[in-house]
Amino acid sequence: MKIRRALLSVTDKSGLTELATFLRGHSVELIASGGTRRHLEAAGVETVELAAFTGSPECLDGRVKTLHPKTFGGILADPELHAEDLSRLDFPLIDLVVVNLYRFRETAASGRGEAEVIESIDIGGPSLLRAAAKNLRRVAVLCAPSQYAEFMATMQAGDGDVGPELRRRLAGAAFAHTRDYDREIAAWFDVPEATPGPGLDAPLATLRYGENPHQRAALHPWLAPSAPYTQLGGAELSYNNLLDLGAALDLVADLPGPAAAVIKHGNPCGIGYGDDSAAALAAAWSSDPVSAFGSVIALSHPADAAVASFLAKKFVEVLVAPGYSDEAKAKLAKKEKLRVLELRNLAHWRAPRRLRSVGPLLLVQDEDMDFAPTAEWKHGAGPAPDAATLAELERAWRAVKHVKSNAIVVWKGDKLLGAGAGQTSRVDSCRIAVDKARELGHDPAGAVAASDAFFPFPDGLEILAAAGVRAVVEPGGSIRDEEVLARADALGVTVMLTGRRHFRH
Repeated sequence: MKIRRALLSVTDKSGLTELATFLRGHSVELIASGGTRRHLEAAGVETVELAAFTGSPECLDGRVKTLHPKTFGGILADPELHAEDLSRLDFPLIDLVVVNLYRFRETAASGRGEAEVIESIDIGGPSLLRAAAKNLRRVAVLCAPSQYAEFMATMQAGDGDVGPELRRRLAGAAFAHTRDYDREIAAWFDVPEATPGPGLDAPLATLRYGENPHQRAALHPWLAPSAPYTQLGGAELSYNNLLDLGAALDLVADLPGPAAAVIKHGNPCGIGYGDDSAAALAAAWSSDPVSAFGSVIALSHPADAAVASFLAKKFVEVLVAPGYSDEAKAKLAKKEKLRVLELRNLAHWRAPRRLRSVGPLLLVQDEDMDFAPTAEWKHGAGPAPDAATLAELERAWRAVKHVKSNAIVVWKGDKLLGAGAGQTSRVDSCRIAVDKARELGHDPAGAVAASDAFFPFPDGLEILAAAGVRAVVEPGGSIRDEEVLARADALGVTVMLTGRRHFRH
């Protein structure tokens, strides 16, 4: 179905002009609300004012703009079932909805008064997103600028149509977006019933036991009514399998390109990249083949026959991937105890909150999903890194975020060489990371390293430098930063500062 008419009403105008220009280039009529229309008109993009489209002006200080039967009728209509109503009411069809929401979280966090915070609660925006997502058979919906590039590429390739698969994914993303938005609002009102927490009424599964055989355990739904994966084969998942599954998927969700994570007791013992899933898995496994015995493995890309062949004679508890070739399924089915899971959507795996019990209390925090881009890093010491070194440092930085604190990783090329995890002193983590790499036959000379938090003293950096590590990435922020960076200069070690810590406890 070709897109002929679009409704645009956005708070975040990033990429809006490029999207609108693209749509006009495909003869799409653009209907835009107040601020969105002014932005596009200033950029020379022709639009139809929403008030002119509906025949009803904005009112109530902007509280009512998009909430109109003509708007929602055009979005929700089925042209075959509702042809008579569409003609009688003069409701033109709307094929694309581009909406992002008022910045409630930012306003609430700014310390502004209650009236201003309440005013930042979006009403029309979530309604438009939900209406468009509901009618995914015909309507496409964009709720974030990050979706624009894929949308335009797909529409270009589809000669004006984006197809049912993308519409379905975009609809799911819109419902997830409005769900998270409403949770933010409910949490601000401090309504106990609405505060994010595990639903304990109906378990999805009763597990054989918990972390240890004498503990009872169950798996409950929280933000989804069912598990976001399908088990294709193998024994039932244990409590510890599920913990490692979470750690593995959290990690590969942060890794661009075909990547693999090998997890044991919550920590990565292998991380690797490759041109395809099999190459990435081989790189990750070679990080630490000893610890990989009995591990949980996650792949960022689908598994093919080469992946199955690689695992044929290896003992692995769980393999999870976003798809499997028929040949891979047939080969993996021969490993009767291997739990093979097919993940429906890696992009939607992580929850926006992380929960943890503390005695009779429940701790709730935002999930740590953000990375400071390399363009924002500061050069702290040593030679300025070239592009290849910076790319290696970024891979190390993405890896160390998923190692228990105090965390140090040593990285070279496409894989993890060694990790120092969960130590009470950073210098011990440095020593363990280097020793681990050497014990496994890896040469840390010429490698890079990452630290999840600042170096309190130069000693940890000295251990890395003595092993031949040539560049380190860390957040900085120690009262002894000058001393640490001066020592790095003296040792000729590059240090890049991210300004953002990634503790994991």
